[in-house]
Amino acid sequence: MKYRRFGRTEINMPVISCGGMRYQDKWDDVPWDTIPEKGQKNIEAIMAYALENGINHIETARGYGSSEMQLGYALKQFPRESFILQTKVAPQKTQSEFLAIFDKSLNYLQQDYADLFALHGLNSEERIDFALRPGGCLEAALKLKEEGRIKHLGFSTHGSTKDIVKIINTGQFDYVNLHWYFTNQLNEAAIEAATQQDMGVFIISPSDKGGHLYKPPQKLVDLCAPLHPMAFNDLFCLADPRVHTLSCGAAEPSNFDIHIEAAEQLDDASATIAPALSRILEEVKKIGGPDWYDTWYHGIPDWNELPQKINVKDIVRLWTWAKAIDIVGFGRWRYNMMSADDIWVPGNPVVDFDKTEMLTHLKGNPYSEKLIEILHESRELFAKKEANA
Repeated sequence: MKYRRFGRTEINMPVISCGGMRYQDKWDDVPWDTIPEKGQKNIEAIMAYALENGINHIETARGYGSSEMQLGYALKQFPRESFILQTKVAPQKTQSEFLAIFDKSLNYLQQDYADLFALHGLNSEERIDFALRPGGCLEAALKLKEEGRIKHLGFSTHGSTKDIVKIINTGQFDYVNLHWYFTNQLNEAAIEAATQQDMGVFIISPSDKGGHLYKPPQKLVDLCAPLHPMAFNDLFCLADPRVHTLSCGAAEPSNFDIHIEAAEQLDDASATIAPALSRILEEVKKIGGPDWYDTWYHGIPDWNELPQKINVKDIVRLWTWAKAIDIVGFGRWRYNMMSADDIWVPGNPVVDFDKTEMLTHLKGNPYSEKLIEILHESRELFAKKEANA
């Protein structure tokens, strides 16, 4: 395993982290005596395999159902100094609610402290307000840090880049969990802001939200060969020294193997991915033109500033990768989850809109007329009737 300094935390962080979102028995809290022995043994095997291979950053959240409880029992067999533990709690309306949930997290984990603790899901105006307002959850978390119950404070987010940068620039956080990978580089400004603050940068779910790369389309397999698409994406992310670690949500020990192999090639990451990157970018040129990859998103407002709250930016992103490298199934899945009321996959899919009004909002984009065509095409390409195709 390779390691990087995790920003001002000074933690020696493995470039691959063990995410806790896929191995739990249930997405709700359940009594310990209902956990199947086979499932618990699997978590213990995952932890053992991770630590044997130098993946000593273990990440979970209060919102991951039985994950914390099962992890707490699994980690009892390992020395506390052998792992870096991170958990996350969503901000609440009151500090007392927040602190009660935090106490539940540590109790489930059977730990006196968390090395890393994040305010979870700062994705909406309400959650950001709960966190940052005077007397809010950030103040409560900073008190926990003073008490030594958490060592370093961060936040996780699926929010807009503008909001992420605003939170980073408060200077109150030691690290950030965010999305950034080959098929979604829209948080570039947030990565740079975090670097300027000397924050640790943890990339959320690059293989899953990066396009369901564990079940890649054949075209992408061929374009990335001899690398697996997950290895290509890992090395693409880690070729950037501003990125410190990538989450691998393992459901069984072998899920780490491709990522471990990718980490072994980290010293030559840029050269290793160059042939595949060149082939992929040629496919992007075919569907959008020579400048599409670098400029398609310029001037597109956030979804909440657009007619019908259509998430034009993310829809065009999904269209780009569906057309260029056949990531259609992921695009359908993601598109059909979109809702202006959903803080995790925000903004609406394509609904009827006035073209003239939409063009007025997209006038800052060099492809505004093409974007209108893409929206209509995406509505057919990602139609809900085909979501399980």
